[in-house]
Formats: sequence, C-alpha cells, structure tokens
Amino acid sequence: TISPQPVTPAIVPPIAPSNAPATEINAEDLDIPWDIAFLSDGSLLVSERPGNLFVIKKGSPRIAIDVPDVRHVGEGGLLGITLHPNFNENKFIYLYVTIDVKGDFVNQVLRYKLENNTLSDKKIILADIPGAQSHDGGRIEFGPDGFLYITTGDARDEDRAQDRTSLGGKILRIGEDGSIPKDNPFGTAVYS
Repeated sequence: TISPQPVTPAIVPPIAPSNAPATEINAEDLDIPWDIAFLSDGSLLVSERPGNLFVIKKGSPRIAIDVPDVRHVGEGGLLGITLHPNFNENKFIYLYVTIDVKGDFVNQVLRYKLENNTLSDKKIILADIPGAQSHDGGRIEFGPDGFLYITTGDARDEDRAQDRTSLGGKILRIGEDGSIPKDNPFGTAVYS
C-alpha cells in the first residue's frame, strides 16, 4: 500500500511592483461616471449618466460638452463612449444614449464629430434599442475587425435576450456607419 503524503502548501512571497505607476487622481466629484475614452493628447473623455460629457486633462479645468436630448432615468442616460479608430483624422465619436420618444425610453448609438470641444454632425447609427429604467446595457467598442460592438440590456424584459428580432439583451455588431456586416449570423445587427 501507498501511504498518502502530507501536502505542504507552497509559500509564495508577495510580489512587490517595482515599477508600477503611482495612482493619481485626475478628477473628483463626478456624477455617475460611466465610460472613458482616451484622446491622443492625454486628455480623457468621461461620460456621466445624467447626460454630461467632459474633457479632463490633468492640471487643466474640466471642459463640459453639451450632449442634447439625453434622458437620465434610473440606469439610462449617457452611457457608452468610444472613438472611431481613425479619430485623429475624422474626429468621429460614438455615444450610447437613452432618449425619450413620446414617453417611452429607447437607446440609440449616435455618431458626432468632436472638434474644439463641441459636438456637431449628429448621425443616428442605430436606433430602437429597447430602453427602461434599468437593464439598458450600453458598452460600445470598436473591435480589431473594424466593426462596432454594442452591448444592450434586456430593458427589464428577460425574454428579449432570446428573441432574435429584438435588439435588447444582445451583443450587436455593425459597421461604423450603421451598416450590417455580411457575416453577422442572422442578417441583422444581432451578433450574439
């Protein structure tokens, strides 16, 4: 017979980060900050759910950028933010926002030009994403394939997640202009 050998736990000394960057505070007193995009000059774009968009640069005053028609209700409002992969050339910024359409909340992905701390040339990239006081989703990011990925919430109706005809409760994948990629599995913006 073989007797079980006692197991001695390995003692691993903690690893001290020798070259870890120091933590710095760049902004305080934000009101439900939701997402951040990094500009090439070191500035941060910060979205706040109540509908505020700020440019924050260390050592400089915070700059507020007006985002029209945002409806902050519960978990909805100004949510995701991302820059076009060629932002330095085309100045396109994408926002995921909750709006009020005749008393109903819906989410949209909007594209603006951001120049001189002002938004212009608004274009609705994707509309009619279900919205509610909670479960709005709202993360957006360009993937390495150049397509825009969007996470949406079920807007308080969990059956939407399994309904292929609904944009709620999904991962969506679209072109930078809102077009549907030919290899999306259902021929719609729904990717997963």
